[in-house]
Amino acid sequence: MQGPTLTLVVQQLAALLRGGRAPGWLWDELWTVYSAPGQNGQRLKEPIPSKAVLSESSAAVLASARAAAATGAPVAEAIRRAVSTVFPARDKEARTWSQLAACFDIAEASGCPLADVLTRFAAQLEAEADADAARQTALAGPKATVRLLTWLPLMGLGLGVALGVDPLATLLGTPPGLAALTGGAILTVTGRAWSARLVSAAAGEGIP
Repeated sequence: MQGPTLTLVVQQLAALLRGGRAPGWLWDELWTVYSAPGQNGQRLKEPIPSKAVLSESSAAVLASARAAAATGAPVAEAIRRAVSTVFPARDKEARTWSQLAACFDIAEASGCPLADVLTRFAAQLEAEADADAARQTALAGPKATVRLLTWLPLMGLGLGVALGVDPLATLLGTPPGLAALTGGAILTVTGRAWSARLVSAAAGEGIP
């Protein structure tokens, strides 16, 4: 998403509660920070440069939460309804909003101070972000290796041409060459797909 992360939003919610803000005013405070309201109360197409701006989807969820808080309706339900409407796919941003709604439910059901619940949730989001960054750093080498191995066959052909050999004539003009070309192409594509799948699994991509 563009703009500030939702981790910052959660941290600000917790800080506002600890600062004595009433739960009903939390969303007005965030709306002041993250929206660029026009005369009709809608976000402007051109954001104010001095303000941080959430993604369009997150801004819509924020607006729904603010409207619910203003009328005394359950904010958690408003967030969940908005998430199901504005996020076509259950990506990380949508999951974070859903988890934030769950924090409100947990605080209400258990009697635990909402500020404490949000503080722990923000710490969890920070830990996940740090783990993801470490994962991406660790996977930089394997990703580069996958790319290198993909291009090695073509590099070998180029090297053969540079040495004065005509590898294409052998590969395309003789039965053994055609068999080697076909087998090599199949193995290269299979290896590329398998390596990419392993890297994606290690990166946690595609995990619901």
